Amino acid sequence: MSELKHVAIVGATGAVGEEMLLCLDQRNFPVGKLTLLASARSAGKIIPFRGQDIVVQELTHDSFAGVDIALFSAGGGISKDFGPSAAAAGAVVIDNSSAFRMDEGVPLVVPEINPEAAKNRPRGIIANPNCTTIISLMALAPLHEKFGLKSVIASSYQAVSGSGAQGIIELEEQVKAIALGLPFEPRVYPRQIALNVIPQVDVFTDNGYTKEELKMLNEGRKILGHESLLVSCTCVRVPVYRSHSVSITAVFERPIDADEARAAYAGKPGIRVVDDIANKVFPVPLDTTGKDDCLVGRIRKNLVLENALDLWVVGDQVRKGAALNAVQIAEIL
Repeated sequence: MSELKHVAIVGATGAVGEEMLLCLDQRNFPVGKLTLLASARSAGKIIPFRGQDIVVQELTHDSFAGVDIALFSAGGGISKDFGPSAAAAGAVVIDNSSAFRMDEGVPLVVPEINPEAAKNRPRGIIANPNCTTIISLMALAPLHEKFGLKSVIASSYQAVSGSGAQGIIELEEQVKAIALGLPFEPRVYPRQIALNVIPQVDVFTDNGYTKEELKMLNEGRKILGHESLLVSCTCVRVPVYRSHSVSITAVFERPIDADEARAAYAGKPGIRVVDDIANKVFPVPLDTTGKDDCLVGRIRKNLVLENALDLWVVGDQVRKGAALNAVQIAEIL
């Protein structure tokens, strides 16, 4: 990665945009020029990067002249509107929204799993998968490689930062109101999130699943190149600031036990086994917050299904589930 690149970040003042900037710096990405783009409301804000003060510019369709790599993290509507303009200007677009994930001609990439997919991008756009999908597949892909994944039953426990800054604010305000005995009305979530869990992430579809729950099925099939994969998922919002957790029951084509599963993770980048139940050592959200690796533990043979394992995987959804994965894709380029 010696050649300097002109990098643009769309949505630079948001949580994921800020994390992208941090990842670029920490991983010594060869940024020759940096353009930070956001809405008119954020234009003029100054953000430091490697000793320079970068002024945030208003995003327009003419913002991408000379840009090599455009990292998008401003929502699906912005991506659909401005992503093609960036690609037409010659930039490779790496998009963090759901706008292009299932489009033909747009690769959906987790660098540790299918890096070769990033090289075939006829539309000049590469999609970043859903955060819960990334974290789950980091634990499942090494096992699929050796034992052949057939089906997945999963429940996710998703942090409020997955809803953006307003999710964190709502949790903080409700906790304070409860402590002081004050009334409050939920705004971001349909029910109280403090001291509670809510079995809804994203909107419901006609079959009773939410869009978030169906992403693991559809995106998992595309990333693994496994069209017959079966997935049933329940996504739950929990009163945790950052890092998602997923409980997974995975069924395989070939017999598998817990020791074989642990051995399958050896040497695999981005996933680390933390599984010492004798000493009550297993992954929790605080262990991964601000960290690159996903952690997997509670690995055990399922007592109901043949050739099945139960496991628990945790990862920082702002970092590996979004910003870091996008920067890793940029590194492939």
